[in-house]
Amino acid sequence: MLAAVIVGVQISIGWRRLFDPWLQMSPSTLLSAVSFTLVGYFARALRNYDYFLPLTRGGFAVCLKLTLLHNLLNNLLPMRSGEGSFPVLMKRYFCTPLSRSIAALLWFRVMDLHALVAFALFAVGNRWLSGPMHVVVVSAWLLLPLGLLRLQSFELPQELINRIPTRWRGRFAEAGKGLPQSAKAFWRAWFWTAVNWFVKLAVFAWILQLFAPMPFSAAVAGAIGGDLTSVLPIHGIAGAGTYEAGVVAALLPFGVLPDEALAGAINLHLFLLGSSAVAGGLALLIRNRPMAETVAKDPVP
Repeated sequence: MLAAVIVGVQISIGWRRLFDPWLQMSPSTLLSAVSFTLVGYFARALRNYDYFLPLTRGGFAVCLKLTLLHNLLNNLLPMRSGEGSFPVLMKRYFCTPLSRSIAALLWFRVMDLHALVAFALFAVGNRWLSGPMHVVVVSAWLLLPLGLLRLQSFELPQELINRIPTRWRGRFAEAGKGLPQSAKAFWRAWFWTAVNWFVKLAVFAWILQLFAPMPFSAAVAGAIGGDLTSVLPIHGIAGAGTYEAGVVAALLPFGVLPDEALAGAINLHLFLLGSSAVAGGLALLIRNRPMAETVAKDPVP
């Protein structure tokens, strides 16, 4: 897939023509885009830090390192295998049981999907829905977390629990600790999720507009289309091919020309990979908190 993308771009557009807009971009513009992207990573690190308190107390810098490394591996490794780095790094840096961090990661992805769809409905929902229907759909989607909050308090009947093998009960109980333990924790995690995606989509939409003429709503849709490809079962090395396909598919309904949509999608993907690499390099400069200190302050059974 990666080889097909490289050859296909050369035949349809040409890599030299594709890179020309980068040479014309001012350094201040590129620096601003990378800086705002780092702000989004910072918000994501705050979500991780706040969500896993008290285990993470005093270790925000390590949480930031974990977030940046997880993001880099997620963007580079094929088939979403980079997701596996999150529980591994949580275990290494904060002694968090794998079942707990895996459950938290799944919950993060639910929040991410909700935020993505919410921003999509705000940005382009009125294109397909009439005024009153648009308001109803957006309102219903925004109220969905209330239902999830109530669902989380649901407990299995004791008879069903007794049928679960003893060794699995402990694992399920530990996994349950990976879910929000209070309504306050629930909404704080949702807040940081919204901040992260607001910053990321705004920056990515801006980047798309720098490379192809399009309205801002179309650019937001393109950025969302690229990120939604991350849930596909087939995901190539560094998302090559699938990411571009998601961006182009979201841009074409807005009348963006195919060649311009493809050029914008590829350049957005290059920016995503480049900023991830820069952030990953910065992460290597952050010193780990000693494991013994973590265990002594916040012992995990």
